[in-house]
Amino acid sequence: MPKEIIVNSTLNEARVAVLENGNPAEILIERAHSKNVAGNIYKGRVIKVLPGIQSAFVDIGLSKAAFLPAADVYVENGERVSFLEAMDGMQDEADVDTATPSEPKEVPPIEQLLKEGQEIIVQVAKESIGQKGARLTTHLTVPGRYIVLMPGYEHVGVSRKIEEEEERERLRLILKEIKKEGMGLIARTVSAGHDRDEIVADLDYLERLWSMIMDKISTSKAPCMVYEDHGLIFRILRDTATADVSRIIIDNKADYLKIKSFLREFMPDINIEVSLYTNDIPIFDYYNIEIEIGRILDKKVWLKSGGYIVIDQAEALTVIDVNTGKFVGKRNFEETILKTNLEASKEIAWQLRLRNIGGIIIVDFIDMAKEENRQKVLKTMDLELKNDRAKSSVVNISPLGLVEITRKRVQESLTRSLSEPCPYCEGRGIVKSKLTVCYDILREVRRIAPFFRDKKVYIEAHPEVVDLILDDEKQSLDEIELMMNIKVEVTPNESFHIHDYEVTPMD
Repeated sequence: MPKEIIVNSTLNEARVAVLENGNPAEILIERAHSKNVAGNIYKGRVIKVLPGIQSAFVDIGLSKAAFLPAADVYVENGERVSFLEAMDGMQDEADVDTATPSEPKEVPPIEQLLKEGQEIIVQVAKESIGQKGARLTTHLTVPGRYIVLMPGYEHVGVSRKIEEEEERERLRLILKEIKKEGMGLIARTVSAGHDRDEIVADLDYLERLWSMIMDKISTSKAPCMVYEDHGLIFRILRDTATADVSRIIIDNKADYLKIKSFLREFMPDINIEVSLYTNDIPIFDYYNIEIEIGRILDKKVWLKSGGYIVIDQAEALTVIDVNTGKFVGKRNFEETILKTNLEASKEIAWQLRLRNIGGIIIVDFIDMAKEENRQKVLKTMDLELKNDRAKSSVVNISPLGLVEITRKRVQESLTRSLSEPCPYCEGRGIVKSKLTVCYDILREVRRIAPFFRDKKVYIEAHPEVVDLILDDEKQSLDEIELMMNIKVEVTPNESFHIHDYEVTPMD
């Protein structure tokens, strides 16, 4: 399907939208004060080794110590290929087939691998998410346009997203021919159809880049960054700009010229029209992307049929519920359910990409009586997720209509990136009802009243709570005053939140 890349670039923020058939399929945002660090290489210092969880904390110069599991520490003569499945920053390459697989070897204890105070070269595999620091690996990878360079390894691999066996074998043979000792190579998806000279040129660039990284490693003092991956705009060009991208439109002249230069130097084979947007209407407004960003914060997403899905994101997983809503169907109940579930499958796959939701996703489809209908829904979901650059997998649908999906998570979802926990409800998503707060206040008055007989108790609360006390609960208040021999005065305070109140005894 035809794609367009829309770029909104300002001094403090870069926003990129990938449009498919005119609709946003991916929206990526990078801000100057919180740049992505996934893919960056650091010279760090081990500050804590924790045998109990077989991990270490490493200072790489970020505000929070990064996390290094024992399984991600390179062991001489004990290398494993499992780490290839987690090559972050190149989501389309997450599933890699190696030509020279080796048997997984037992991981030595972390205390034998690392010591506190030791300097170590690491790469950020996963951004800091929630309260967790960035995840690190010592299995370094340097991505180019067509291939990925893996210093210290002998593996040759081809992306599994290249499905034609003849093309896979051709690329594998090219990599074997050009590979140098101690430098593993993986052919990326975009390498399909490109000749040997283009791949060699990409390798030459990566070797020069690796040489510069090595020079910086030898002259730098930990903690420091020795390699920074491209910024958002140029990462998108490298990883997303393929032959199916018809044009790139950007509203910043300086970045427009840089994109032209980048494409000319590194991607001369790609014929993509690059346009400078000069309209007075903001570019994301013109292409209706701003509206979509606003909708990303909504939990409920309506389907065209009248059904809807509800997306709830927790820290460890995301739950998506499918409902028929206003859709009542035309023939029978099972057909109505099937149509809603099929439409929801397409929308869910779209929303996962659009919102960049990763980790474990549980989808609660509407229960279907027929097994063939369940398989139709599952097949549709699987098919739609194939368009996703991030690696994902779908588990069989249960008799209750539950489907478990895993999707590679490298950074926070777009919803969490654009928002922060509500200071009112502290991220719970709910607050006490006015009636609950009212009863809390009355209980507090009863609690302190025995110690302040013949005194006055002063209540200050939100106006709506005060109205409830003085109207619906006036009888309860009178009873307390009579039984406890106190006088209660209630005053509204508009600056209070619903759940805030003060109960103060007066001498």
